Amino acid sequence: MAIDLKFKAAPPCEVFLTFVKLGLTSFGGPVAHIGYFQRELIDKRKWLDLAQFTQLLAICQLLPGPASSQLGFALGLLRAGWLGALAAFIAFTLPSALLLFAFSAALPRVSGAVGDALVHGLKLVAVVVVADALVTMARRLCNGPSRAVIAICSAALLIAFSNVWLPLIIILFAAIAGIFYCRDASKLESVRFSLPYGPRVGQLFLLVFFALLVGLPFVSETHFVVAVVDGFYRAGALVFGGGHVVLPLLEDTVVAPGWIEQQNFLAGYGAAQAVPGPLFSFASYLGAQLFNTTNSGFGAGLALVAIFLPGFLLVLGVLPLWQKLVLKPRVASSVAGINAAVVGILGAAFYQPVCVNTIFTVVDLAVALIGFCLISILRLPVLWAIAWCLSARLAIAYLL
Repeated sequence: MAIDLKFKAAPPCEVFLTFVKLGLTSFGGPVAHIGYFQRELIDKRKWLDLAQFTQLLAICQLLPGPASSQLGFALGLLRAGWLGALAAFIAFTLPSALLLFAFSAALPRVSGAVGDALVHGLKLVAVVVVADALVTMARRLCNGPSRAVIAICSAALLIAFSNVWLPLIIILFAAIAGIFYCRDASKLESVRFSLPYGPRVGQLFLLVFFALLVGLPFVSETHFVVAVVDGFYRAGALVFGGGHVVLPLLEDTVVAPGWIEQQNFLAGYGAAQAVPGPLFSFASYLGAQLFNTTNSGFGAGLALVAIFLPGFLLVLGVLPLWQKLVLKPRVASSVAGINAAVVGILGAAFYQPVCVNTIFTVVDLAVALIGFCLISILRLPVLWAIAWCLSARLAIAYLL
């Protein structure tokens, strides 16, 4: 199907106001965000037709990065050009980023038995949410022995060895393995998009993406700010399969070098489940934690820009080239291999640091299992699991 319309920009303020509403109300994670976007922007406002929206979603899911934020960014671009893309990003991200920034400021003031219980409860929320994401992704992306083997090998390597580049190496090998062992993957279809730029500009964005990915590590030791940008950019560039996969990458970035304590890291991740908008807003909390109180706002903004930038560069680069890329017969097989490896990467993160640093007693395990049942079996919103884990830990702290 070919849909090729001449680009005509709408007012950026329309995009901003629409995405502010979505940023304030889009609870439930990336999958839920996609549903909100479809109802508000496709069914109600008719920004694109369903075929274009579906293909745009496929592009964002195939690329590394935060899929729902990339989708919102691309929708803003197609609706109102460059300013529309920027407006969509700021409006959708700002509410959750501000809430997590406020949580970062409040965390040092939370002390005593109640404070410890709340922090531990948020860590249990992380266990519940990552377990649910792992099960869901495994069912969808590891349907077959070859994919299961790729996932298991990926998890085993990450558990056995620790290296910031290991996830990228695993993804590259999984892409090659997928070509040979995932040939049953469904072929992709494409439509055309009306864009305010052409293929040459798209190639330039891809060049910038790879230049930063390769070049930043060589200058990361020159200044702490550069090291922060490098760490968050690399995390954003290597996230395949959804926002939850960013957990192990960010853990390597901020916990492994001793920048942030493990319990504060997991508490922030748990808090990120309680706010609307993109999970990548977790970077706002981490960035604020990395700098002192006078520079926490700068740190939050720096981390947010660094972690979102690679995903947006990829979307901008691939959109005008998609029509040719999608016709390559091995693309779908390679992506299937990558998706299987993503399940393994998330599985390794679920073991370490999530479970190892959170589940200490049988009571912890029971609280987490009940929370998992609430959202994975009863299919209740994640806010129920948050309320359960926090109230259970507070009750335990009071009784003991």
